[in-house]
Amino acid sequence: MSENRHAAGRPTVALLTADGVAPPTHLDELRARADVRECTAETLAEALPGAEILLVWDIFSDALASAWHAADALRWVHVAAAGVDKLLFDGLRDSDVLVTNARGVFDGPIAEYVLACVLAHDKRLHETEALQRAGQWRHRETTRVAGRRALVVGTGGIGRATARLLRAVGLDVRGAGRRARDDDEDFGTVLDSARLADHLGGVDHLVMVAPLTDATRGMLGADELAALPDGAHVVNVGRGELVDQDALTAELASGRLAAHLDVLVVEPLPDGDPLWSLEAAHVSPHMSGDVVGWRDTLSRQFLDHLDTWCAGGSPEPAVDKSRGYVSG
Repeated sequence: MSENRHAAGRPTVALLTADGVAPPTHLDELRARADVRECTAETLAEALPGAEILLVWDIFSDALASAWHAADALRWVHVAAAGVDKLLFDGLRDSDVLVTNARGVFDGPIAEYVLACVLAHDKRLHETEALQRAGQWRHRETTRVAGRRALVVGTGGIGRATARLLRAVGLDVRGAGRRARDDDEDFGTVLDSARLADHLGGVDHLVMVAPLTDATRGMLGADELAALPDGAHVVNVGRGELVDQDALTAELASGRLAAHLDVLVVEPLPDGDPLWSLEAAHVSPHMSGDVVGWRDTLSRQFLDHLDTWCAGGSPEPAVDKSRGYVSG
């Protein structure tokens, strides 16, 4: 892609949003650069004909698959999220349509959230809060964080930011990913995630931040959970489907493990699910990366990509559609 696209006129952008979803904060600037067709999942097929670009602002939508027949001019899809598992389907994978995501936007915020979960667990902050609310003054001892062992499953940008932050407070951190190695600049050692159960025996904090793909779905199953030592702590900020949620719930109910879960298999968590009330479970509503101003950052990122596109360039980095994430 080297031609200056201004010569062909203004690009047409289909903006996929949903009721109740705040629109991009720089919508006026977007309209100054492109012809914008706002749509929802129900009207996406009407908005796609002639549109070169699709901005997926409704990040949990899988509507493109059913509207794919109408994408007669589509050349680029940008998803305003780190994960693209809801978007991908065979037709898109097999096409030459460029896919980009919000790479980099959530790295630092999610790493901070993971650190907060680790500190809350080791310093027993949830227990302290409960005792306060109950009017009980009960002295206890907490665990020293420095020297504890953490395994971060997922070696992309979010996993790397998490590893750096955990190491900064003294944890012994390793990673687990698709390719094992001993000389990684952020993790030191990266273990083979396909053999996850073999690496869990000495882990105090297990952080799940891998992208959701066919290879990672259910990767933390009953066998892997059983391999964790008593008292281990699971943090899932990736996707709910990375974990066998029923098996994890059973471990939490037994009191053997504890968990902070920012992502669940079904969101919102259904009424009556035992995770609501288990003492060892701490559930948050998929908010680990959503710091004040995050929508503004996402909107600005897309505008920067759009400027590159209009100048004849190709926004980077591209998602490897066969793998389901940005590789490298």
